[in-house]
Amino acid sequence: MRVAVLGGSGFIGTRVMRKLVEHGHEVHCMDIAPNAPALDPLRDRIQITHGDITLMDDVIEALVASKPDRVLNLAYTLGQTEDDPHPQVRLNILGMDNCFEAARILGIRRVVYASSLAVYGPQRLHGEHLVTEEEARLGTTLYAVSKIFNEHQADWYNRAYDMAITGVRPANITGPDKVRGSLNHVQCQVLPARNEPIHFPYRDMMTLPLHVEDIAEVLLRVTLAEETAHSIYNSGGNSMNLGELADLVREFLPEAEITFGEDEGGYELSSLFLMDNSRLVEEFEVQYAPFRQRVMETLNDVRRLEGLPPVG
Repeated sequence: MRVAVLGGSGFIGTRVMRKLVEHGHEVHCMDIAPNAPALDPLRDRIQITHGDITLMDDVIEALVASKPDRVLNLAYTLGQTEDDPHPQVRLNILGMDNCFEAARILGIRRVVYASSLAVYGPQRLHGEHLVTEEEARLGTTLYAVSKIFNEHQADWYNRAYDMAITGVRPANITGPDKVRGSLNHVQCQVLPARNEPIHFPYRDMMTLPLHVEDIAEVLLRVTLAEETAHSIYNSGGNSMNLGELADLVREFLPEAEITFGEDEGGYELSSLFLMDNSRLVEEFEVQYAPFRQRVMETLNDVRRLEGLPPVG
């Protein structure tokens, strides 16, 4: 199968493309940064072309050249301020529309894209229960509203043109090399792994981490599916507060300098941390690795790069 990945040089994209290649699929990557170091391990295994998803001609050209059976769109921006919305709107909304429209024009029915748990807004707006895909999307940040609009875009194309566009709402994706988006759960692992201190305002600030290899497996399965029963899926994750995550890290690094300003006060400020993913689990038989194991892997990935001895 041929798969075109738009925006593949990012944190998640390189993992998904590696998995696609390992499963014997042909991968074509269009990226605005084709020389990104993250793509180096894959250069002799995939086709890489320069392209800007905000330019329809670039998207059309990439898809005409690759003739894909599937399109996976991971070209989006996160972790930006809201002071200048124009670049984010162009990439996250116009870029997504270019992806869907180009696929329609070229007769590519199956498209998969990344939405986000941000569409739900903070947990306090939903109460103390696992949030399903059908619950209200109450996010108000520019990123959240963009993702909500992406989901509407996908629904429009599915209804109007009988396409099979499917979105996945990832949780707080964590791993050794994440540098954008939600980062407190990343810093709680990466900085101690480097023997550096880290301080957080609240011990009870909640998070929903999911390791990058696990979300890559989800995107792999959804992308390869001929059809999906639903147009949107929650990834789920590992609900915990930063204090609990710090305790996990200290199991491997007892001397880790992780400190907190207050034990309480962060819970009410937390983003969504209770997410139901039974729809995904039942349809795609997803089973995530134990999160304790993933924490150890993250620590050791970082320590290996730093020339430090492994833990665990």
